[in-house]
Amino acid sequence: MKVNAIITGATGMVGEGVLHECLQDADVEQILLLNRKPTGISHAKVREIIHDDFFDLTPVAAQLTGYNACFFCLGVSSVGMTEADYYHLTYDLTIHAAQLMARQNPDMTFCYVSGSGTDSTAQGRVMWARVKGATENALRLLPFRKTYMFRPGFLRPTKGLKNVKSYYRYIAWLYPVFRLVLPSFVSTLQELAKAMIKATTKGYDKSILEVNDIVKLAKS
Repeated sequence: MKVNAIITGATGMVGEGVLHECLQDADVEQILLLNRKPTGISHAKVREIIHDDFFDLTPVAAQLTGYNACFFCLGVSSVGMTEADYYHLTYDLTIHAAQLMARQNPDMTFCYVSGSGTDSTAQGRVMWARVKGATENALRLLPFRKTYMFRPGFLRPTKGLKNVKSYYRYIAWLYPVFRLVLPSFVSTLQELAKAMIKATTKGYDKSILEVNDIVKLAKS
């Protein structure tokens, strides 16, 4: 199966890492980057749409057809945000984009980057985990071919990429230790990206992929 993918969030660390692996993978034929600002990427596989308002994608809807995968890597930190604001920028934004993509591409596999510790009940005490859980639950009800929720923990960045969060540069050296003592919490960004591609081409027996699932699928 060949992959024609829409990638959101390619100007962030996770999205850039997913894009990097898609460029290397022979199963990925076409990539549409949907961003608020240009990535500066020039590649035969890549086309880019710059659109400011992810709460209203209708002006570019016609350009979002013909894709069988979406790697949704767009997200914000909850630090310093009210629950209402975080909900708007996480749940509302994601579901609006996903609903439109489901209408345009009913045969699409939708891969959402959530996070380790996400609360599927959406009722717990941790604000970001509740909101991510509610987002995951809503995505799983949409009429995609398949939906997968990826819950990475600590990610080792891909070497050579530019959009690495600043604090990762100071703690990345701890990755071998984390992998040894907390194997269910750490993976590489490369493993996450490979797992998303393989979920599209091969499928997986779970719709929610924790870190162990991500590593297993990446290696399969």
